[in-house]
Amino acid sequence: MPHIKVHNANALSSPFTIGFPAMTAWLGATHALQRKLNVDGFKELKFKATGVLSHKADLQTFKGVGDYVHSIVGTGNPLDKDGNRPSFIEEARIHLDVSLVIELDGLEKMEEERFLERVHHHLLGRMKMAGGDVLSCKKPTLSRLDDEEEDELVRFRKKLMPSYAIVERKDLMIEAMESGVDAVDAILDYLSLHHNCEEENEKIVWSSKRKVSGWLVPIAVGFQGISPIGKAKNQRDANTPHRFAESVVTLGEFKMPYKMTSIDEILWRYSYDEENSLYLCEQKK
Repeated sequence: MPHIKVHNANALSSPFTIGFPAMTAWLGATHALQRKLNVDGFKELKFKATGVLSHKADLQTFKGVGDYVHSIVGTGNPLDKDGNRPSFIEEARIHLDVSLVIELDGLEKMEEERFLERVHHHLLGRMKMAGGDVLSCKKPTLSRLDDEEEDELVRFRKKLMPSYAIVERKDLMIEAMESGVDAVDAILDYLSLHHNCEEENEKIVWSSKRKVSGWLVPIAVGFQGISPIGKAKNQRDANTPHRFAESVVTLGEFKMPYKMTSIDEILWRYSYDEENSLYLCEQKK
């Protein structure tokens, strides 16, 4: 689904990070689209995995001259009946131009044309993505891809360019935490810019770099249960078990699609770890 323009998406991806929307938001949007299509008559259709590619991201923040931190650009809400500005909760917003790559199953050959028409219809039919409004999108297409056929993969990668795919880098987190580093400290260590000063030929040379190369960002990838599964008073769905949970944040990397050697490198899938009460979006390595 190429070049979906999303207005005012939720940039508060976790309780302590602002930026690109959480992976749970993207997989949730594709699951919602699948359910709409199931109602349309595609009863066997399943969206198995989703890849997110960013063409443009405009985070609604402002940093004035001499400011130390960025400020959130809020919305201009109407005045109340007394002519005063009403109280509101600041929300971090981002405008996006993204493409989604979805692995699907259960679609018959004879249904493909109608399927593409209904996908385009739902995308433009007041559908939300990551809490934002879909303003426009180009017509979706279908591709049959075999990772073992290099020519097919090359042609597919060209369709995705220019863009940046968000990929998982929890390997860096695992390595740091196994050496005894706290999770938050590990994230900050990889995101920090380290400055170095050296003297070369009687000149002072400054250099700045991160711990590892690559465009690393913090990303929210799911939730961990912090209470037993049960019932809660006045819960929205009385038939579904309830539990309290907290956000799971790890490291991700924006990567150009031409570097991928397999389509699985950019696809995210749902994962449930019952033993550790983890509800995650993960990549199959």
